[in-house]
Amino acid sequence: MKIIYMHQYFLTPDMAGGTRSFEMARRLVSYGHEVHMLTTWFNSNAPVAGSGWFSRDVDGIAVHWLPVPYSNKMGFVRRLWAFMRFALGAGRKACAIGGDIIFATSTPLTIAIPAVHAKHRLKVPMVFEVRDLWPEVPIAMKVLRNPLLIGLANWLERYAYRNADHVVALSPGMADGVARHGYEGDRVTVIPNSCDLELFRSIQAAERSFRAQYAHIGNGPIVLYPGTLGRVNGVSWLVDLAVSVRAKRPDIRFVVIGDGVERDLVARRAEEAGVLNETFYLIPPLSKRAIVSAYAAASVIISLCIDIPALHANSANKFFDALASATPVAINYGGWQKDLIEEFKIGVALDPSVDLAALAFIDFMSSSAGLAAAGLAARRLGENKFSRDILARKLESVLLGVVKSI
Repeated sequence: MKIIYMHQYFLTPDMAGGTRSFEMARRLVSYGHEVHMLTTWFNSNAPVAGSGWFSRDVDGIAVHWLPVPYSNKMGFVRRLWAFMRFALGAGRKACAIGGDIIFATSTPLTIAIPAVHAKHRLKVPMVFEVRDLWPEVPIAMKVLRNPLLIGLANWLERYAYRNADHVVALSPGMADGVARHGYEGDRVTVIPNSCDLELFRSIQAAERSFRAQYAHIGNGPIVLYPGTLGRVNGVSWLVDLAVSVRAKRPDIRFVVIGDGVERDLVARRAEEAGVLNETFYLIPPLSKRAIVSAYAAASVIISLCIDIPALHANSANKFFDALASATPVAINYGGWQKDLIEEFKIGVALDPSVDLAALAFIDFMSSSAGLAAAGLAARRLGENKFSRDILARKLESVLLGVVKSI
């Protein structure tokens, strides 16, 4: 197959952030397919000359970049303009390249615009990947309030599903969300985020590297949050947890690696609470390759989101990286990841109430044997159910099936 793969925020392991599209695309290339990735170059720290498309070969993937500035810290209007600028350019680019199938992954939901345009112009099928229940989530968060914009967003969601020949959802909850819009269940496949097992296979030496580089953190147990500090994540909650835990376990260190619109808010809250650079630390974003050392040093990986049920269907990269690194995982929300934690005993699901969470967390951290057992169970679950190799083959099967059925 010649696959036109659309992902506005495609990242490689040398960049900071999730690498699902890279890992899936390079495996599709290794299976003998031709993959063209349409994406944006939004790294302001590494500007490129000109404002038009440029192309690079990345591990056999033909990556086509369109420079479009973007940041989690941008306001709504600037972010919307970034989405639309890419949508307009990607549709034309896809038609110029041509292919056998369009595979478009959200967010943003505006990716549906170039995907559907290319599908009809090229007369090829389109598979749409749902990474978040958008616009359900921003509406629930009251980020999207304007009735006109809500109506437009709901129309765009229906437009994406109506024109998709198949939908890939990153969690069972997302698949249920798609089904609520009347999309047939047999045309929805759940392919969650997955584990890069090879990347984390030999990480013992990496722990020493992290401890040496960040010696000021000390030698105590590390609770690691690696990810975005956005409104949806609610990382301030972790500051409150650190304060509560400190009274009984002052040796535990809470380490946040990442950036986002709420980073300054989190820093101020930690400073005011007296834990910043005492038991709570903020580190700038690291690339996927570099962050392996932090996972190696961590006793627990924690995944967070604010207490809104619509967010429980998320498929957090950090959750699956925890499995791959054989590290216990903690979360402060419900849903399918909580079910996995409890069924396979791979960590601890914490109550959204910080006081209750602190009691459960201190109890969980008190048993070194329990932590070791949870880590081994996490790796075993990653190998058996969430291997990137297994799930890439599942994606290939979906794409081939759609091409053959048209």
